[in-house]
Amino acid sequence: MTPSDDAVPLTETFECTFEFQPGWVDLTLQEGTKAEAKALATAVVNDLNPMALEIEKSAVFDDMVERAVDLNEDVPVLAAAYYTEAGEALANLVVDSYGDEGVPRPGPDEVIPLLLQWANAEVTGDPQITRHDLAVGPAVRVQAMLQVKRLFGFGRKLTEFVKWAVFPSGLQSLVVVTVTWEKIALTEQITELADEAVRTLQINRLPTGGSE
Repeated sequence: MTPSDDAVPLTETFECTFEFQPGWVDLTLQEGTKAEAKALATAVVNDLNPMALEIEKSAVFDDMVERAVDLNEDVPVLAAAYYTEAGEALANLVVDSYGDEGVPRPGPDEVIPLLLQWANAEVTGDPQITRHDLAVGPAVRVQAMLQVKRLFGFGRKLTEFVKWAVFPSGLQSLVVVTVTWEKIALTEQITELADEAVRTLQINRLPTGGSE
């Protein structure tokens, strides 16, 4: 879903919040800097139960810093990741919004092929596509497997994803929640966590200029 170079982005501003279950860590960065990511990771790691960890705290810290910086690279509305009590990261969650002034928002049928587009990967197999009514508005859910290109283009790895395209009532923007993971054996658990989070999504409109 790449906007036109001549398009003017929508001026409406809003925030997205979730009632996350334990394990989800909000990794949204305001500045997107490594220093900010380190401060965030320090606060989270200090609250971890050392008796439950199966890896060093320093390894969890390093993973969280790198993950936060990577997830915030394209300035999402919100970024998060799910960590087990053992300290292992299982899934990434990113919320993005799309919309241009004067351009009608795509409908549910139009948005499906857009949800299946990936810059560095290709969908493999038949995607699962369902429609839902969330508290914030109607939504389309897509789940599928991806073949992701590895660094330098050598080989591919399998990843799975769920994308929710949400059509918020009272807004012109399209909100997309994307959850990705690599442990295919845990797909049932992760999709349950992801879908549970999305069902708690709240979208609050902000005054023009944002919350700062």
